[in-house]
Amino acid sequence: MKNRIILTLLLSLGLLNSLTSCSSMPEKAQPVDQFDVNRYLGTWYEIARFDYRFEKDLDNAIAQYSLTEDGNVNVVNSGYNFKKDKWVSANGTAKFRGEKNVAALKVSFFGPFYAGYNVVALEEYKYALIAGKNLDYLWILSREKTIPENIKQKFISKAQEIGYDTSKLIWVKQDKKSPFDK
Repeated sequence: MKNRIILTLLLSLGLLNSLTSCSSMPEKAQPVDQFDVNRYLGTWYEIARFDYRFEKDLDNAIAQYSLTEDGNVNVVNSGYNFKKDKWVSANGTAKFRGEKNVAALKVSFFGPFYAGYNVVALEEYKYALIAGKNLDYLWILSREKTIPENIKQKFISKAQEIGYDTSKLIWVKQDKKSPFDK
């Protein structure tokens, strides 16, 4: 009887995880289609983000993406914690939630728990707007430490159309060379 309860609990948690990972995008967001993950790989500088606990007090944040042997995406996020005066990094894995030519992924840094990572705007694989699982998570990324004003305004407008309160964006300082930047 005890084993049956444990099995039921594990199956319920697995079902909950799969349901939340499948619906991990704001309602008005649409992921980029005709997405080419190979062109997306490499280093991206974080230009802006919403503040949340995993990136609290970080500037000079970068994300590095590479393919794993099984076709998933290895993720290394790093940044400089200006309050603790040290560089930090976290390793994770991203997986496509459906077709590999649609930029709707789920990413995990903590074992079996995944959150949405959705590329909702992409300019020539140089600039990207990323929507998280809900309206609490948003990033603007660039291949360079800056972003042109016209792209910045385009992404802000797109985020507002989706429902984001873009006044909450934190503009990330990019003034140091990261020891994690290859």
